[in-house]
Amino acid sequence: MKILVTGGAGFIGSAVVRLAVSRGHEVVNVDALTYAACLDNVALVAESSLYAFEQVDIRDRFGLDTVFAKHKPDVVMHLAAESHVDRSIDGPGDFIETNITGTFNMLEAARKYWAASGKPETFRFHHISTDEVFGSLPDDPDVLFTEYTPYDPRSPYSASKASSDHLVRAWHETYGLPVVLTNCSNNYGPFHFPEKLVPVIILNALAGKALPIYGNGENIRDWLYVEDHADALLLVIEKGELGRSYNIGGENERTNLELVQTICAILDKKRPKPSGTYADQITFVTDRPGHDARYAIDPSRIRNELNWRPSVTVAEGLEKTVEWYLSNESWWRALQNRQGVGERLGVPK
Repeated sequence: MKILVTGGAGFIGSAVVRLAVSRGHEVVNVDALTYAACLDNVALVAESSLYAFEQVDIRDRFGLDTVFAKHKPDVVMHLAAESHVDRSIDGPGDFIETNITGTFNMLEAARKYWAASGKPETFRFHHISTDEVFGSLPDDPDVLFTEYTPYDPRSPYSASKASSDHLVRAWHETYGLPVVLTNCSNNYGPFHFPEKLVPVIILNALAGKALPIYGNGENIRDWLYVEDHADALLLVIEKGELGRSYNIGGENERTNLELVQTICAILDKKRPKPSGTYADQITFVTDRPGHDARYAIDPSRIRNELNWRPSVTVAEGLEKTVEWYLSNESWWRALQNRQGVGERLGVPK
């Protein structure tokens, strides 16, 4: 199977690329190489005869048409997106252009190619999205996001992803484009660009800097190890039902404070400080606007229909993640001067 992956030099996209090539699939990585992308993320497969790279922005419709015509993919996995909530608050325009207009361009390029190819039944357009489109949940363990949860986005980022989801469904219903959709919980793991919570905490801890936590740290997220997510995404492209969406969760809810405390405890064990603990560096900062209280996914559909479950708990996954950052200092050191590394919008209380 030849898979066209957009955003394949990013965090989740590169995990998909590495796993797909390791399983013998041909992969065409389409990435604009914006600030958070890094071709080192796919260095393990870059020399494979199964791998090809095209530097194309999904806002460039002509470029996309050229890629489809040249590589003739069997399926598309659309991961390219602006994905940082904080950045979407500061500058929503890029999120509208990339996540909405870019997805429109991908759908039209895919539809044109699919029609010109005789509308093969095996073609798939897999749109990868987020649980943030559903809004916020109450602090009740019995209330979870399902595939039927109404959309209620609260940030420019989640609104742009909700819009892209609706476009994908519309192209399926209106034009018959064969699509599948997935909405995932918070990802973490190797090659995570150091602007999100987990890598920021790890690298700030090692640098002796403050470990910023929004508000009182009681916001709850479900945490999904990125390599588990990549495995689920490939399963959906192979066995998912057309027109159907699947929620992919890690089945691991934690408050942000609990998550940071777990990372600190792992670092205390693996690289102890001369005195004190890493938790001493925790600093509570002013909450960001529109900060959703809780995300939690009900993964029953993908578990029951496709027989998928995550392979690691959040404790196991965080230990693997911390070990990866400790063992791959050259990767993150090379990113230190990039815009946004280690930044959060909050300010100390």
